[in-house]
Amino acid sequence: MISLKTAAELGLMRVAGKIVAEVLHGMQARVKPGVSTAELDRWAEQLIVGRKAVPAFKGYRGFPATLCTSLNGEVVHGIPSAARVLKDGDIVSVDVGVRYREWYADAAWTYPVGAITAEAERLLKVTRESLELGIAQALPGKRLMDIGHAVQTHVEEAGFSVVRDFVGHGIGRELHEDPQIPNFGNAGQGVKLKAGMVLAIEPMVNAGGYEVRVLADGWTTVTQDGSLSAHFEHTVALLDGQAEVLTQ
Repeated sequence: MISLKTAAELGLMRVAGKIVAEVLHGMQARVKPGVSTAELDRWAEQLIVGRKAVPAFKGYRGFPATLCTSLNGEVVHGIPSAARVLKDGDIVSVDVGVRYREWYADAAWTYPVGAITAEAERLLKVTRESLELGIAQALPGKRLMDIGHAVQTHVEEAGFSVVRDFVGHGIGRELHEDPQIPNFGNAGQGVKLKAGMVLAIEPMVNAGGYEVRVLADGWTTVTQDGSLSAHFEHTVALLDGQAEVLTQ
């Protein structure tokens, strides 16, 4: 069932979204060669707890960390580790969720580590643009699949592929709520979007094929063909006639 949020509830989600945005903004200065993903995770947890909020991912279905940190050919759900040290030329997606007074926000960004290849730069650019195009469709009166269609069209025109095994989602009092939001599909289909919906829109884009597999740790998901992958996400509230990005 899709829940519609009240103005007061959206106010609390804005606070959660602001904390998520702080974490991702702070990563810009912290993602660099020689830094471990465990260091990024510790910093993020300290910031979240310091804002009187709770890391949403830590303990969720047994996940052991505050962040998901996924490098290069890892698509999503990479586990931070002191042994995973960033090096020049890597790309790393950082996914973070926050719970503030029982309300959630969730976002992700993929960062270059030092100097990256032109193809990696293009992958990040196209994925980021596809998120923006998806958000532009998140308006009352539109249909759910308008979002995924916009993402898929932009990604495939660039010669990349959208992951099919993982999707965006509604968000609110739970981290994952209805509806599921595929990053592919036919425009004009799916439920009609309404003011009060809050959606976590998150294109996951592979430089090669869309097929993925999960590693033995039960979490880390990688591209089947070893190609690079990028992930961008925002939590978006649908208001009368407009979309508000809560994690901007």
